Amino acid sequence: MLKGERLKELRKQKGLTQQELGDILGVTKASICCYEKETRTPNMAVILELIEYFGVTADYLIGTDVFTTVKNNSKKSYVVTKEEIEFILELRKDKYVYSVLLEEPLRGIELLKKKIG
Repeated sequence: MLKGERLKELRKQKGLTQQELGDILGVTKASICCYEKETRTPNMAVILELIEYFGVTADYLIGTDVFTTVKNNSKKSYVVTKEEIEFILELRKDKYVYSVLLEEPLRGIELLKKKIG
């Protein structure tokens, strides 16, 4: 799925409104809004136009530009996006929180849910 925040960032870097980008791509302003909110996925033709217009890769638009594949005992692979890596790096700065989440993920998630509300 297209990463809406990345599309929004690219659009704003070019100084475009949603309407202007929609006009360039031949879609409505509402479509651009939905792409940015990730409630609608553009078709392949629109994705290709976005790649060409902004000069980025498909991996960047869908959030897999930086990834790591990890295999567990059941041989499943997991893709980790750049944002997830950044989150982990920030999390590691707090050694206590990181260790709780790493050693007891379910307990850590429950604590976070209680704290956040």
